[in-house]
Amino acid sequence: MHINSAAGNAPFTWSVVIPVKILTQAKSRLGMIGAERRAALALAMAADTVTAVVACPETGPVIVVTDDQVVGDRLAGLGVEVVTDEPADGLNAALRHGAAWARQRWPGHGIAALFADLPAVRPEEISRALRAAATWPTAFVADASGDGTTLYTARPGAAFQPSFGLASRARHADGGAVELSLDGIPGLRRDVDTPEDLSAAAEIGFGPNTAHLLRCAPRGR
Repeated sequence: MHINSAAGNAPFTWSVVIPVKILTQAKSRLGMIGAERRAALALAMAADTVTAVVACPETGPVIVVTDDQVVGDRLAGLGVEVVTDEPADGLNAALRHGAAWARQRWPGHGIAALFADLPAVRPEEISRALRAAATWPTAFVADASGDGTTLYTARPGAAFQPSFGLASRARHADGGAVELSLDGIPGLRRDVDTPEDLSAAAEIGFGPNTAHLLRCAPRGR
């Protein structure tokens, strides 16, 4: 099912779970920029993603799941809760762990899973998606390639069953989640794994951390 309307206001707050890899393992397909710079870029993109989420009025607690001390220290300074990746069993296990941790503390919140590599995302894009998602038990936003997913949501009481990875768009849809086909959210759709993705995100406009690292002019926020 595809939903084009962004109508409706969330009657609840969203807890947002963001997994972040150990920096030395992150963004291997950007290896041409060198290991140290690649790690710095992964951290800058995560900081820009978190900054946008924290500024979104629909969101409450932001939970970063990571085993990287540098990531935890940097992002904790932006006002997030940092949780270690106790399952250590991949992305979806980390998300389920973060969601369970959040639901124990804020049981009336919806749960949103968001990628950390969205350097061009803006708070208003996240707001639009979360307002639309509030209508449905589970929902998702597909990435720019049309194959993957950047955002997956579950209302309070709905089963949180993320299925990120290759062809996640089809798996989320097959699992009953509603695809939110919204216009005007290019930054939310543009995750960065390859040099081509990075160039496309630059065209949209980086957040300040990524822009500073790459010496680009940041997009106004």
